[in-house]
Amino acid sequence: MGCDGGTIPRRDELVRMKKKPEQVEKNYELNAKWFHCALSQAELQEPVVCCELGNLYNKEAVLEYLIDKSSVTSDVANHIRSLKDVKELNLTYNPAFEQKSMEQADSYLDFQASRFICPVVGIEMNGRYKFCFLWKCGCVFSERALKEVPSTVCNKCGKAFSDDDVVVINGSEDEVSGMRAKMEEKRLKTKLEKKAKKTKISETTTTANGESSGTGVCGESRKDGPEKPAKRLKTEHEPSSSNDRKIKETKLNGASLSKGKLPELSKHKTVAEDPKASKVFKSLFASSNKDRPKHLQSNWVTYHSYHI
Repeated sequence: MGCDGGTIPRRDELVRMKKKPEQVEKNYELNAKWFHCALSQAELQEPVVCCELGNLYNKEAVLEYLIDKSSVTSDVANHIRSLKDVKELNLTYNPAFEQKSMEQADSYLDFQASRFICPVVGIEMNGRYKFCFLWKCGCVFSERALKEVPSTVCNKCGKAFSDDDVVVINGSEDEVSGMRAKMEEKRLKTKLEKKAKKTKISETTTTANGESSGTGVCGESRKDGPEKPAKRLKTEHEPSSSNDRKIKETKLNGASLSKGKLPELSKHKTVAEDPKASKVFKSLFASSNKDRPKHLQSNWVTYHSYHI
C-alpha cells in the first residue's frame, strides 16, 4: 500500500498529534518582570515603586490605577489601597549601561544589560540574581550583598532596619505567599491598634464628660436639684444692722448734703413732725401741693416716706 510514486506515509503524517503548549522564552519572561511595569506593561521609568509582594510599577501607573481601578483588568494590584502600600525605590545607576535608540532586526539583544546595579557588590539588576529592598528607606541591594555584609544599618543611607523590613523583588511563588501572609498580619495588627486607640479616646472623653456633669473626685455623683447659693461675704461698705440702713436712707434723702454731716436719727413718725428738719426738707415729703412753696407746686412729683 502506497501513494503515487511508491511512497509510504508515516504515522505522524496520517494522525494529528496533540501539540505541546508554547513556552515563553526565559529571557523574555525575565525582561518583562524586571524592565517593565506590572500594571501598564510599559518600560520602567523613574520614579519606580514596589509593593509589599515585590512587584515593580511605574508610580504614574499606580496613581492612574488608584484614580480609576476599572481601567485595569488584571488583579496584580488588588492589594494596593493607597500610596502607603507601595514604596519608592532608591536605585543605583549602572555607569556601564548604554541604551540603544533603535533595535535593528539583525542586532544582538543583550538581555543581561540593566540600568541599575547593586551598590555593594555591583551585580546588575536583570533578574538573574535575587534582589531585595528595605521597606523603611527603599534602598535596593542584592541578596548576596545582604549575606556577605551582614548589618542592621543600611549600607547606602545609614538607616536602621530589621529582617521584617526586607522585601524580595519578583520572588518565587513560595516567597510571594510568605510575603502575602506577612502583609495581612501587619495590616491586621495596624487595624487593631487603631481600634484600641479610638476606644481609649472615647473612654477618656466619656470620663471627662461625666466629671463635668457632676461626678465627684471619688466617683460619687452629686444630688439632683438646684444648688443652694453660697453665702455672700459681708463687705466693708455693706450695712450690717438696721441703724446702718437708716443712715444710708438719710444720705439718700439729702440731709447730709444740706448740713454737711449725718443727722441724728429722729424718733418722730413723719418728717413734718421733726422740729429739727428745715422747711425745704419737709416740703420734699409733703403729701399735698398746698404744703409746698408756690415755686415748687407745679410739676412736682410727690414722695411718701414711711418711717418706722
